[in-house]
Amino acid sequence: MLAMTLPAIGQPLVPQTRPRPEPGPGEVRLAVRACAVCRTDLHVVDGDLPPGPLPIVPGHEIVGTVESLGPGVSGLALGERVGVPWLGGTCGHCFYCGRGQENLCDTPVFTGYGRDGGFATHVVAHAQYCFSLEGLALDDVHAAPLMCAGLIGWRALRMAGDAQAIGLYGFGAAAHLIAQVARQQGRRVLAFTRPGDTAAQALARSLGAVWAGGSDEPSPEPLDAALIFAPVGALVPISLAQLRKGGTVVCAGIHMSEIPAFRYRLLWEERQIRSVANLTRADGEEFLAAARTLKLDVTTTVFPLTQANEALRQLRAGELVGAAVLVP
Repeated sequence: MLAMTLPAIGQPLVPQTRPRPEPGPGEVRLAVRACAVCRTDLHVVDGDLPPGPLPIVPGHEIVGTVESLGPGVSGLALGERVGVPWLGGTCGHCFYCGRGQENLCDTPVFTGYGRDGGFATHVVAHAQYCFSLEGLALDDVHAAPLMCAGLIGWRALRMAGDAQAIGLYGFGAAAHLIAQVARQQGRRVLAFTRPGDTAAQALARSLGAVWAGGSDEPSPEPLDAALIFAPVGALVPISLAQLRKGGTVVCAGIHMSEIPAFRYRLLWEERQIRSVANLTRADGEEFLAAARTLKLDVTTTVFPLTQANEALRQLRAGELVGAAVLVP
């Protein structure tokens, strides 16, 4: 197999030939068909997250076909198409797992961070943390971004409750998917992009946003909720200032720059700030069930697996519209 491996924090990924791994008990080996590139992969490579085991193969938005079953695996069949998300394993017995909050598990395992991920031709995953993609009317490339961008967007949207006017700050992979979900639920979407990013603004309008502009512009109407996908702490007080009373700011990224001090007046009147942490398998099942009934236009830029470093560079530089996807 070929894997694009991170040898050390801040270093380029290195192509590495390895023996194909054998799945252990409860695991499956997948032939990777596509793996989307998430901003969290960038945080892993750049060292924004606490260091994990190295070397590591990044990638946690994986679509593949089951190639080999480990002992004790049931519910998956050879040749079946499945998706592998960020959450790669939980303990099942801590306080949070016992409360159905496995996204907050005390000892989780994350794909592409705690165990090798999908920037490779093959990957081993826990069978119980794979999602069947049978019946999903998207090909491999366009299904891959659903495995994190879609899932985290879905969880963030749920935290917005019954909000009708929703501002999306940072219109990348996650926002362009969840904008479509929100629109098909009858909500109004307003897109706030990098100032001057006319391509992202045009994409937002094409996907049904009622307004699109720069994050430095005021909202044309009070927002019920703001979902922040960009890892920019300064957007927290900016978005708070656009909320109506009782509104919610949802910080949807795993990493964010420092949040600047702001006046209590912005938070008063029962406005609130929430964060999204990881996902649960129930989130995945709910989102994929919805995705099978919704019409999703997934915007992607395809890169060969060996060009993973270029995909990361373009993501870092803000040059991508939609999601980058690596294909072996």
